[in-house]
Amino acid sequence: MTELSSAPVLSTPAEHLFEHASPDSQTKAKAPRKTADELRQIYEVARTARELRLGKWKTIALQFPDTMLVDAPRLVQALKDELTALRKEEEESSGPEQIEKIFILADTSYSACCVDEVAAEHADAQVVVHYGRSCLSPTSRLPVIYVFTEHRLNLDETVEAFEREYPGKDANVVIMADVTYQSHVPAVASRLVSEGYTNIYSTAITHDPTNILPNRKIVSHSASSDSTPEGDSLKEYSLFHISTPPTALLLALSSRVGSLYIHDTPHSPFPSSSSLSAGRLLGRRYAKLLSLSTAGIIGILVNTLSVSNYLCSVDALRKRIAAANKKSYTVVVGKLNPAKLANFAEIDGWVVVGCWESSLVEDDAGFFRPVVTPFELEVALMGDGERVWGGSWWGGIEGVKAPVGKDEEEEVVEGKEEEDEDSEEESAPPEFDLRTGRLISTSRPMRVRKVKEEREGGEVKEGLVEENRNGTNGALALRPKAELAMVNGVVSPGAEFLRSQRTWQGLGSDYTEEESTAIEEGRRGVARGYTVGDSEKR
Repeated sequence: MTELSSAPVLSTPAEHLFEHASPDSQTKAKAPRKTADELRQIYEVARTARELRLGKWKTIALQFPDTMLVDAPRLVQALKDELTALRKEEEESSGPEQIEKIFILADTSYSACCVDEVAAEHADAQVVVHYGRSCLSPTSRLPVIYVFTEHRLNLDETVEAFEREYPGKDANVVIMADVTYQSHVPAVASRLVSEGYTNIYSTAITHDPTNILPNRKIVSHSASSDSTPEGDSLKEYSLFHISTPPTALLLALSSRVGSLYIHDTPHSPFPSSSSLSAGRLLGRRYAKLLSLSTAGIIGILVNTLSVSNYLCSVDALRKRIAAANKKSYTVVVGKLNPAKLANFAEIDGWVVVGCWESSLVEDDAGFFRPVVTPFELEVALMGDGERVWGGSWWGGIEGVKAPVGKDEEEEVVEGKEEEDEDSEEESAPPEFDLRTGRLISTSRPMRVRKVKEEREGGEVKEGLVEENRNGTNGALALRPKAELAMVNGVVSPGAEFLRSQRTWQGLGSDYTEEESTAIEEGRRGVARGYTVGDSEKR
């Protein structure tokens, strides 16, 4: 795979302006329409209505993934009918109550697996009903009712696949499934126990991504013992996973269990994978993080506004990057795509702050710079001598902490003699890109460095400029070309890039209004096609 040497072209060629591409939905066969009973069962209408009445919420937001929006209008009506029936039963004893208002969140700001509290608050919602598979990351403001929806599973076929993979009846196996198939796990485990398997463990859903099996607790099905494997002991067990997991979960599981077998299902939303491909994916992730070890400017990409404690994680990442003498910039862009990030050409690499699933950018071949998770960034910021990756992996912000002992380290640095500070830059070892072997001179832009400062009397002295730990912002000061751009007396890599490498910097104070040009007729029409002037070509 060839690496991009410059930011990709973001504009559309003129000859493609009026081409109308047919959406994929028109080429695919439409799924059969669900009956009213199937709709109530799959979306758990009765349970959802009971919980809404129990919580006494009057303004309700329903969040759907794109694939389920087609059922949203019928589901809203079914939910209203169920709420009306429950309300009538309660009014007989307590009197009339206010009718609930239901809103549909048609487009989420970030990932579909996360609860979109921001969109829900636009409708003043008191509760969010989240449909489809979820990362189950803890929210920060609104209560949530999760409806995973249930898919059918061929029990006989699943048991046969298990027996082919594990012919020995004493095999140590933990059975896990995607949340949309979770209701079938107890039945599969009970069936295998009846077939003679003695060391079978199943899983139950729990809202804790930091568990050894994310969002799962292990349940024993052994008649002789109720103990369950924990921690490193799980590496002696095999995991039988029903339905293909998302890549983030696949990488996390492959590093925590002895072996992993995936039983594909017809309705899996993710492409088929295997434990063998997980090893290759981990190798690719390690190669990617090596490119950030020599990055000078790292962008902190906020990909959530709902996951609990995300602000603390952003602050911890800033401190970690600063401790490595690198510069960080925080950016919030919503849903990620290469075009958005290519606007920040000065950034050498990105770290995503989001839920443990969305922090992993799988298909990043089109991105101008590498995009990694907080765990991978922590490994990248380690020194070459201590960077050891034992195969463990995690995609979320859980476990992100500020560097320990930072205050003592700063006191020690301030107490050094001036001659030691002067020689720090000269005595620092050279840094090389481990992938290309090239010498990198800009990997630590915030390290103490010598610059020339002019006094009022015209004399020139050499001084030390170091990072402003307070993080205060001020006016941008542009120095002569021989010197570095600085903000409040602090070297600013972003300002230096703006001054020296940006081809367009906006309208400055030297802008003079030019003569107006002739008025030309622009495009008109609708989003699916436009016309220019009298032309009939769309």
